[in-house]
Amino acid sequence: MESTNNNNPFHKRQGKDTGFRTQLKTIFQYLQEHIATASMVSAATGIPQKNICRYKRDLELAGRLWEIDKKLCQYTGFKAWYLTTNPEKAPINNQLKLF
Repeated sequence: MESTNNNNPFHKRQGKDTGFRTQLKTIFQYLQEHIATASMVSAATGIPQKNICRYKRDLELAGRLWEIDKKLCQYTGFKAWYLTTNPEKAPINNQLKLF
């Protein structure tokens, strides 16, 4: 019979949200100091780009992330949005001035 030792790291189960807050915080803090594409953030932080895209959507819906400019990515060479979480670098919203 196997003993279940809680101190053994091989018996610990990782939950779905393990690392979620850490990755989100890392992305948020990186984009506070840098303006970068998702590929550039992935290369700098080691977080997979698919995760960054999911967190990007969540931060946009929360009003904490802005797309600054769409131009060639320095990392991939393809057109991509440059992102920031720094409100001082956020573009001015002209939508209220329409009417």
